[in-house]
Amino acid sequence: MIDIPDELIAQHVRHDGEAGRAYVASLAERGTRFLEHWGLRPDGPTMYGRCALVLPVLRADGTRAVLKLQDVDEETVGEPVALRAWHGDGAVRLLQCDDATGTLLLERLDPDRLLDDLPDSREATLVVAGLLAHLTATPAPPGLRRLGDIADAMTARTPAALELLPDPDVRRLIADCAAAVREVAAESGDRLLHWDLHFENVLAADRAPWLAIDPKPLAGDPGFDLFPALWNRFDADEVVWRFDAMTDVLGLDRARARAWTLARVLQNSLWQIEEGHAPLPAHLEIAGRLRNHPG
Repeated sequence: MIDIPDELIAQHVRHDGEAGRAYVASLAERGTRFLEHWGLRPDGPTMYGRCALVLPVLRADGTRAVLKLQDVDEETVGEPVALRAWHGDGAVRLLQCDDATGTLLLERLDPDRLLDDLPDSREATLVVAGLLAHLTATPAPPGLRRLGDIADAMTARTPAALELLPDPDVRRLIADCAAAVREVAAESGDRLLHWDLHFENVLAADRAPWLAIDPKPLAGDPGFDLFPALWNRFDADEVVWRFDAMTDVLGLDRARARAWTLARVLQNSLWQIEEGHAPLPAHLEIAGRLRNHPG
């Protein structure tokens, strides 16, 4: 039997009611099946994220690994594709995968040593930048979501969203973000992006100081990958420093990187607005600080 954390059940029940409870149970049933199918033995307490159930396991040869159970959607379908392309260079290694269910067997990192635990956020930012330099050096494999398509869809949705914003200053800032996206959308890039590389998605390992986990990959410009490290452990006075440091490490054109970072603000703000909420103040602060930043 697989132990399902009460917190994970409660999280899904709050969001989806009894359907959420059934979803978590289905993940546990799938886990039992793959423990047998891949010859794995449970090896510690069950872990979980927002959507995934993660089981520490031992392979038949004694290798420590984790079994990650999640549904397949437009984001997770690309995770094994990206991990295969990276071959463990800057990211967790993929050991086995079942494409039909999205079930992954991954090397085990150290869940008790997160980059987010570093006291110095600037040091953590430089770690993220170094990992991104490795990850985005890889050309995106065929079949992934493309940033150009995402950018076109965002700018098409912007006019309707702007009509829902009562504050003229916020409306102007979001419009400026959309204008910045339109300037770079025609050349959206072809690198393999992580999309969600914040401090909590970086763990320590025996074979490397830090490795990335949980990619939601797409093909595009590396500038689109900077935003999570600006928002995580948000500090308004550090926005420009972090942005400059990351663009320096990655060797990015600062003007283009700024435009793609404003694209992330637009993306997140559209989600907020379309769900009936105001854009997050931290996102607006990032946009405001970078909109006038020379580069």
